[in-house]
Amino acid sequence: MEEASSVFLQKIEEQYIEGIADNMRTYGVSATVGRVLGVIYTNRRPMTLEELSAETGMSKTRMSQVVREMIDLNIASKVYEKGVRKDLYNVETDYYQTFVSLFTSNWQKVIQKNKMIGKRLATQLSKELEKGDLTPETEHEINVWLDETRQWMNYYQWLDQLVDFFESGEIFKHVPKPE
Repeated sequence: MEEASSVFLQKIEEQYIEGIADNMRTYGVSATVGRVLGVIYTNRRPMTLEELSAETGMSKTRMSQVVREMIDLNIASKVYEKGVRKDLYNVETDYYQTFVSLFTSNWQKVIQKNKMIGKRLATQLSKELEKGDLTPETEHEINVWLDETRQWMNYYQWLDQLVDFFESGEIFKHVPKPE
């Protein structure tokens, strides 16, 4: 009977890990990252690259890449444990914080990229206007694009504020976590 319970619990754990992997796809993150997150989470302790490789069947090199990606997304961190010589990696156990980390890290990249594009477009358009030898139609079209670029920049400024709203935890004052 004990072995049946063990098999049952192992299947539950596998379903849990696959659920996390599916969720990661929703956030625009690979299912592989989700599986590794799930493995560390379900083991309920920090793990080495070797342990993660053994658990997932991935090479240590691939595992290193996945863990680096997780650290970049702020959903994993390297931790120190006295007496352990190998690097250990742990994950955030608060679902809400994991969501905030994934949401904000993805949007921060998009925001920074699009702010740079907007600045570059505005500069190019302004330089073209300064030339002064434009037809009224061309000047009008450039001004339309300058206005569009300002709206673009305002949008990404708003998104930046939204990310700050999440990162500061202010979101939880307006949408509280259930008790």
